[in-house]
Amino acid sequence: MELTRKAEYAIRGMLYLARTEEGQSIMIGEIAREMQAPQAFLAKIFQVLGDKGLIRSYKGQGGGFALARPAQMITLGQIVEAVEGPIMPNTCLMDDSACAFKPTCPVHPVWRRLQAVTKGILEEVSLKSLAQGM
Repeated sequence: MELTRKAEYAIRGMLYLARTEEGQSIMIGEIAREMQAPQAFLAKIFQVLGDKGLIRSYKGQGGGFALARPAQMITLGQIVEAVEGPIMPNTCLMDDSACAFKPTCPVHPVWRRLQAVTKGILEEVSLKSLAQGM
């Protein structure tokens, strides 16, 4: 399991927003510049994060982006799943028809456990705790 550049930018962008003063919105250009990320790509990522209810966008003078809720109520798991989809160490966990060997596969329970542990760790970590550690 490897996170994509999209997840990396999503996490770093959310951390940038978490370190700003509450109620302040930040322009995408500033965030992209600070993160050394392509602005157009970051804008697409932020659109997804907005659709998932993690950030808000504000238009017009003084517009930009801000967290949709307090940083302590946003987890690393929520950010990753917003841009990457469900955490899946193997496709057999997607649905019952994904693998014909699922009922007898000795490895399936291991994948399920790995998924649960990974997801559990990511859900334990709040955006606020990450932002304070920087």
